[in-house]
Amino acid sequence: MTTLTFIGAGNMSTSIIGGLIEQGYNPHDITACDPNSDGLKAIKDKFGIHTDTDNSVSSATCDVIVLAVKPQVLKIVTLALRDIIDSRQQKPMIISVAAGISCEHIQQWLDTDIAVVRCMPNTPALVGQGASGLYANKHTSDQQKAIAEQLLSAVGYATWVTEENLIDAVTAISGSAPAYFFLLMEAMIDAGVKQGLDRETAIQLTLQTAMGAATLAKDSDVTVDELRKRVTSPNGTTEQAILSYENAGLRTIVEEAMQSCADRSVEMAKEFS
Repeated sequence: MTTLTFIGAGNMSTSIIGGLIEQGYNPHDITACDPNSDGLKAIKDKFGIHTDTDNSVSSATCDVIVLAVKPQVLKIVTLALRDIIDSRQQKPMIISVAAGISCEHIQQWLDTDIAVVRCMPNTPALVGQGASGLYANKHTSDQQKAIAEQLLSAVGYATWVTEENLIDAVTAISGSAPAYFFLLMEAMIDAGVKQGLDRETAIQLTLQTAMGAATLAKDSDVTVDELRKRVTSPNGTTEQAILSYENAGLRTIVEEAMQSCADRSVEMAKEFS
């Protein structure tokens, strides 16, 4: 099997590792590296993988290095790997889950021609329901792309984009988007309480409705706009709610919010690289 080193043992690494092992991946082929020894002990006890506080040890021999650290520290972490990777005859593939940082910058920091895959997963990966976009640079082979897709598919849906700037759009539509839905749920719960429901009932009705709507949309053979039309009877209760949303400019609000998200992704690339 392909040997994997995860640099950064936070939630995203934990979810991917858990998904891989659940699908039958050998824990002995996985190493997680992190300065937090307590966190490493927890992930080692849970999955039976190798762990290390030193990134250089497993990075010297593994097939894939997954950079799962914050974009603010990605440059420091990557520069520290330069000499180790440069000394290797067989270069590993680099997979980055850091928002905003381009493949080109990672390659420049490593100062070598190397396979780099940039991906943008989201937090539902923690429960195996993630949505990820991936982009590979020109040095990435088809076999390496298949490995990268296997990793992200272990925690949900994964799809490739043909241009790297589209990762910014992926960030807006899925990477950051769970928070959009959480905000809507929060508002619905508060509105339900104002209308007289107790908070626990409002929470359960909201969450179940969100899950049911998403499941119906995913499993249906018709589009979401058609599903919306089917539940919106003329002069009915749903129609009044939809009209209120439309009159308030919901579509414009969503478009502007997603553009702000994508713009920030571009800004982060300039800030942290």
